[in-house]
Amino acid sequence: MRTGTRRLATAAAALTLTVAATLGAAVPANATGKLGTRSLATVLAADGDKFDRNWNDYDVLTQAVGAVLAAKPNSPVAVLADGKAALTAFLPSDRAFRSLAADLTGHWYRSEQELFTALAKLLGVDTIEAVLLYHVVPGATIDSKTALKSDGAKLTTALPGGSLTVDVLSKRYRLVRLIDADRTDADPWLNPWALDINRGNRQIAHGVLLVLRPLDI
Repeated sequence: MRTGTRRLATAAAALTLTVAATLGAAVPANATGKLGTRSLATVLAADGDKFDRNWNDYDVLTQAVGAVLAAKPNSPVAVLADGKAALTAFLPSDRAFRSLAADLTGHWYRSEQELFTALAKLLGVDTIEAVLLYHVVPGATIDSKTALKSDGAKLTTALPGGSLTVDVLSKRYRLVRLIDADRTDADPWLNPWALDINRGNRQIAHGVLLVLRPLDI
């Protein structure tokens, strides 16, 4: 196991199952009383929840959520299926997970199924859970309009002790970088063509072009 993978596993072993319900900066949440309660899990499963040849959707992510909940039904990852719970999620595409696997193993996987199987074996369910929670900001519905006004804001994630910093490079072109805990690898950017997924509901999401890393690997 590579050093980075061991460190991810060590961080996951220390994971507590208490979801932080605060937003760590002055990023206003929308008035949730006026928003719908369709969950992100419902949205992600709408395409049939199966592997395909489209690397730009979220099949690996959906399967990862399912695998965690199958192994740990009480995991806080279940919040993604609770449409009444306000949150903002950053969704890595299948291509983003492919890049992560290539960085960890040096191998580019040719199919989503092969990729998922390799990541599940390499990381294990606890580490996958930790990575998923690091992509969730609980307690706030942050749409892209709000995000573009939040340069420098620090977001508290559902992974205890985990945080992200918003770096707005261009409001005009909707270029937003999320600075994660890994200081030696490229930071993920929001996908300008995959913003405000599930708009109008308490749970909103934005696609990201790389997987957020909860520690330096």
